[in-house]
Amino acid sequence: MNNNEHIPVLLNEAISGLNIQEDGIYVDMTLGRAGHSSEILRRLNKNGRLVCFDQDLEAIAYSTKRLSEISNQFQIIKDNFRNIEKNLNELGIDEVDGVLFDLGVSSPQFDKDYRGFSYRFDGPLDMRMDLSNQLTAKKIVNEYSFENLLRVFREYGEDKYSYNIAKNICKKRETLPIETTYELVEIIKESKPKKELEKIGHPAKQIFQALRIEVNDELNALTEALEGAIKKIKVGGRIVVITFQSLEDKIVKNIFKKYSVIEGNRRNDYINPKDIKTPDYKEVNRKVITPCEEEIEMNHRSKSAKLRILEKIK
Repeated sequence: MNNNEHIPVLLNEAISGLNIQEDGIYVDMTLGRAGHSSEILRRLNKNGRLVCFDQDLEAIAYSTKRLSEISNQFQIIKDNFRNIEKNLNELGIDEVDGVLFDLGVSSPQFDKDYRGFSYRFDGPLDMRMDLSNQLTAKKIVNEYSFENLLRVFREYGEDKYSYNIAKNICKKRETLPIETTYELVEIIKESKPKKELEKIGHPAKQIFQALRIEVNDELNALTEALEGAIKKIKVGGRIVVITFQSLEDKIVKNIFKKYSVIEGNRRNDYINPKDIKTPDYKEVNRKVITPCEEEIEMNHRSKSAKLRILEKIK
């Protein structure tokens, strides 16, 4: 795979879900290699505008060039997407027509060993989306207490062997610091029984996911970003979110439900129909959208993807 090659997941479904207006304002919260952004930008006229967020300078450099070949109706902000409100306010943007989240780590990040995201390549334990941040996977693995390691692995990795893994990490680092992804993979393998290692899928997947989430504070950032996006969306505008793991999808599902469903009371009091409250938002797809078999065959990383759409209706 080319270092900068990245196949956007659920591309057609995401673009269709945004219901793009050619003179609208759209926000790509996860620019990456501009797979989705390129398609959004192609659909905008000279009055349209695309604002993109990313923390990765490599991705920003690559995508700036790619988007410039389409049009100049875009702007890239190097910041965590949790700061959407602040950044849009500074740009004088009060409301937008659509917001897109693609929460997968981009293929180039996974495929570069020095970024430390992948258990498939040997490299330094890093996992930072923003290389200017101080917290790395190496720091967590070598400096977190046993209790904190256990919390991270259980909450964010949901690995049933979290206790053994945390215990063995603490034991191993007493003699030498744990420096690389392969060193960590070996500890994880040693912490699991043979029957577990024989199962389909890599034994380190859940622990690496947990570390990445902790390093980048991903779940808290997602919650704040969704709330900020919902405040900025205009009537008729849509928020499209693609998730790749259950913890993210649960957050999106719960927040969308919070804004699209008004819980009734259990009393039998008569309520005048005009006084019945209705939600300001609706879920466009009641059933979550997933990739078709053809897409999964072409891009195995799309297998776990789920797409949800929220629209502001009043």
